[in-house]
Amino acid sequence: MADTRTIAVTINGKPHTATIETRMTLVDFLRHELKLTGTHVGCEHGVCGACTVLVNGISARACLMLAVQCDSQQVTTVESLATDGKLNVLQQAFQDNHGLQCGFCTPGMLMTLTEFLRDKPDPTVAEVREALSGNLCRCTGYQGIVDAALDAAKKLREGAR
Repeated sequence: MADTRTIAVTINGKPHTATIETRMTLVDFLRHELKLTGTHVGCEHGVCGACTVLVNGISARACLMLAVQCDSQQVTTVESLATDGKLNVLQQAFQDNHGLQCGFCTPGMLMTLTEFLRDKPDPTVAEVREALSGNLCRCTGYQGIVDAALDAAKKLREGAR
């Protein structure tokens, strides 16, 4: 019989308590236990970035973390970005700037950029590209994603005034 543990974790502002196998990854907990399927499973080695979420506000690869490591922590997923069905500024910028094609990498990109733009509100192109260097996209060539990040940054700065 597998070892289990009860965890209490806050996901997107909502508390969750669950008894899970200690070896369950965070991405499997989100997708299979909580049915939050916005976080994608790509390489399962932490290389592609598709599973990026924020843990206590910091980017983390959900495929590399065990769910038990998130006990008493705050986890933010892509599902938290839109409010009442309305895209947030970054999501809208992705749409406006053609920052996605197949969309598989998009949740990880959005979460990476959410943290990045929070910490770096006026980035350069080079800084955006560096921030995204841990997220792989096989469709876009990244230009639309970079344009979306810069557009969102500008709109967020203007909204902050």
